[in-house]
Amino acid sequence: MHDTIPLTTAQAAALLHDAATSGQPIPPLRDRLTTPDADTAYAIQNHNTERALAAGRRLVGRKIGLTSLAVQAQLGVDQPDFGMLFADMAIGDGEAIATGRLIQPKVEAEIALVLGRDLTHERHTYADLIRATDYALPAIEVVDSRIAHWNIRFVDTVADNASSGLFVLGSQPRRLGAFDLAACAMEMRQGDEVVSRGNGRACLGNPLNAAVWLADVMVRYGRPLQAGDMVLTGALGPMVNAGPGQTFVAEIAGLGSVTAVFA
Repeated sequence: MHDTIPLTTAQAAALLHDAATSGQPIPPLRDRLTTPDADTAYAIQNHNTERALAAGRRLVGRKIGLTSLAVQAQLGVDQPDFGMLFADMAIGDGEAIATGRLIQPKVEAEIALVLGRDLTHERHTYADLIRATDYALPAIEVVDSRIAHWNIRFVDTVADNASSGLFVLGSQPRRLGAFDLAACAMEMRQGDEVVSRGNGRACLGNPLNAAVWLADVMVRYGRPLQAGDMVLTGALGPMVNAGPGQTFVAEIAGLGSVTAVFA
């Protein structure tokens, strides 16, 4: 009967934290909240962000999710979402990923932007983002869900730190002028098989659109992007299930490649 009693944001955050710690996913949260809206979901996420910071984890950036209009339509929303990236989520290019750290991982190829300036305006422009970006890197985000069977809607994924898991960055930085953010083609392979294809336009039309949205919303939430922060701008193609023994190589035209190896 306890499931019929609405959860507080602190209780929901504790359930997600315990699921991450134990590796045992939980049922969706959306039907167990009094007000299952974006503000409630981000409040739950923030409980676990504060818990992580209090435990000494270092915040190094943000991820943007739901940058595909098709995925937004599936979840019944008209906006992306964001999650926090911590230093202990970073994996080196080609470094073995301990699959036991994850519950039900998937991978997606993205463009990462590394900032050299703070972004503190209420409303940002392309010029602000271009000026603030030191360089770009190819990235593979390893998404994961603490919600059983990926049975998620907007509230569930936002509360669950935008379904963040780990991230792998490439090691060859490029200036934004060295490649076409919108037109760059992406191909991700698992062995000899192409498992995902796309381009920069799959990410809200241009990854900079996603980055501008994030910069604005982070100011509103009181945690603005700062020099040194890294932004995963969103998937360039469909996500793919990942598991032990698999290796994924994402190639982004003009930006290079990055490899995720699951041990």
